[in-house]
Order: sequence, then structure tokens, then C-alpha cells
Amino acid sequence: MKKAKRILLVDDDVDDQMYFRDAVSEVSPSLQCEIANNGSEALQQIAVPPPPDLIFMDLNMPVMNGYECLVTLRKMEQYKDIPIIIFTTSNNSHDIAQAKRLGAALYFTKPADFKMLCNKLDRILDLDFSRFNFVL
Repeated sequence: MKKAKRILLVDDDVDDQMYFRDAVSEVSPSLQCEIANNGSEALQQIAVPPPPDLIFMDLNMPVMNGYECLVTLRKMEQYKDIPIIIFTTSNNSHDIAQAKRLGAALYFTKPADFKMLCNKLDRILDLDFSRFNFVL
């Protein structure tokens, strides 16, 4: 999937934003990484063409959380096929099941180690998301 040109990170934590952006630059310097601080901002940003190739989304955010944004995006025809990867601190099995049920392509917890984050991002960017079935 390294063909991706534009990634959107939806996360309200400034430290996590910088950490993620640094990892994206390390893994694939040509990728453009944009930031939205919550689901509402994400919806506003993706409305400006072109839409992102991948969305990484935290679950716990103010204004509009990750679940609400995920549900909204999956209902919008023009965005329903954008792979959404949940990127959160929670490893709760209920959160994982809920995210998958609502249409997330992948779910992974935020690693504390930068190298581990880079390795996970590298593997995710190599995935062929056209094989994934987004089901509400």
C-alpha cells in the first residue's frame, strides 16, 4: 500500500500527533500526513479534495469521538472505502470488537516505542486494503 500519498491522523493529543508524524516521515518520507484534532475536524478536512488514502483514528477525543466519526464516514458513499485504522491506547476487547463492527479496517494500540511504531506503520502501508470488506 505504499502507493498511499496522503494520510490523515485524527487524534487530539499533540504529543501523539508529533510522534506519529515523525514515524510516518521515517517510514515513507514522501507520504503527506495531515492532522485533525477530533472527528468533526476530520470530516471537514476530508471534504477538501483529494480525500486521504488512509485514516488513522483515535477513539477518545472531544467534540466527536472516533466511533462517531467512523460511523459517519461509513455512511458516506464517497468515503466508505477509505481504510480506517483505529490507533488508540485501549486494548479492551469490547473496543476492538466495536471498532471492527463499525467498519474499521484495522485496530492497533499505540506503542510506546518509536521503532515499534515505525515497524507497524511499515507493515500497514504494505497491506492491500482492497481485500478488506467494510461491513456495518
